[in-house]
Amino acid sequence: MEDLRPFAQAYIVEDDLEGRPFSHQARSLVYARAKGDLDKHPMGTELDVYSDEYEWVGHSIAPTSDVAEEWRVTVGEGSCAKPYSSSLLNISAMSFGSLSARAIEALNMGARLGNFAHNTGEGSISRYHRAPGGDLIWELGSGYFGARRDDGRFDPDKFRDNAASDQVKMIELKLSQGAKPGHGGVLPGAKVTKEIAEARGVPQGQDVNSPAAHPEFDTPIELLEFVTRLRELSGGKPTGIKLCVGQPHEIFALGKAMLETGMHPDFITVDGAEGGTGAAPLELSNSVGMPLREGQIFVRNMLVGTGLKHKVKIATSGKIHSGAQMAKSFALGADWCNAARPFMFSLGCVQSMNCHKGTCPTGIATQEEWRQRGLVIEDKAPRVARFQRQTLHSLREITIAMGLQTPWEMKPLDMRERINGARSDAFDKIYYFAEEGVLLDRPETTPLARHWEAARANSFRRGG
Repeated sequence: MEDLRPFAQAYIVEDDLEGRPFSHQARSLVYARAKGDLDKHPMGTELDVYSDEYEWVGHSIAPTSDVAEEWRVTVGEGSCAKPYSSSLLNISAMSFGSLSARAIEALNMGARLGNFAHNTGEGSISRYHRAPGGDLIWELGSGYFGARRDDGRFDPDKFRDNAASDQVKMIELKLSQGAKPGHGGVLPGAKVTKEIAEARGVPQGQDVNSPAAHPEFDTPIELLEFVTRLRELSGGKPTGIKLCVGQPHEIFALGKAMLETGMHPDFITVDGAEGGTGAAPLELSNSVGMPLREGQIFVRNMLVGTGLKHKVKIATSGKIHSGAQMAKSFALGADWCNAARPFMFSLGCVQSMNCHKGTCPTGIATQEEWRQRGLVIEDKAPRVARFQRQTLHSLREITIAMGLQTPWEMKPLDMRERINGARSDAFDKIYYFAEEGVLLDRPETTPLARHWEAARANSFRRGG
């Protein structure tokens, strides 16, 4: 009964809006778009529009009519020899090992069909990432898989060789992730198969450690130096960092380090604490890390308040499964969005909650070959591309309804959130949004003053 409970809960007990992490309504939307089925909904919203769960976008009396069919964002322009023209929705980090070979290959083939990017996750670049030829964002975690010496330290020569691939378009240095921020891990030797060992550059059958902290740097300045080194070793490809926000002063320490050194990442990916495709300790998933909205606002305020936003792009990830979710991120300062679990749904994931057991019934989160047989790459890859395309179409329709030309014109004042049954307000009245350069001129006048005061360019520890 314990094993059957997730299925009974999802298909018999829950209504359309109750399911967690994703409701049946959210999953059904992804399924419909992936399959090319009708994605419309009858009889109006099922949400209680007077409860605090309700948020909405302000539309215009005069919608636009001459909006571009597709938008892309250039990352690394002015700082990189090889800037990348990115889609506004890419596949977020999911490693080979966490996902099956067929799932990785189908995702990458979908990315190639749809002309968007596929993040490798920290498990490095496998043969299944390479085979379809889709654009890759190579994520480098604290284990430095694919660029690792035998002792676990960073190997610049191996990194240069892997990063030189034309398929690799950007480099992402992972500091933390939403599901288990600040947590390392051990990959048991029993799970280190020949193919996983090949991709990660580790011995087959031996335990592999990913430390909680990166051994290559200790301070904000050293982090920026490492990012700059990765950009140079890659031949000038856009290089950024990914994190789930924890201590706000650390975000401002990065800002002070950028100002002091003139170095900067090309992008910052903000992962929300609500994110996560793999296994994590329940206490970390439930109680550690900042949700996406607050985390994104802190990063946005740091970059705008220091006058650095024009140099550093913001990407967001954390339960983004629709055009409406994307619009909310753009209104808060995002330049593009990433999604992980929704792309798993596009492959056929039924949210069975067996990802950590290796017994995924749809062949997505398992290494058992017989479980993968039902995942037919040639059938699933077009669904991946179709879901991405239809979601961007939804974002375009929202942009038109708002009377705007691009999603980057969306502002916090365009979004409203219900505070209680009798009152709602615009995002910019509920959350603080820093003015351009305010942290340089008059930080003491802002609600960010104590975090700015505590931040130091030469240490992640709290000062003052």
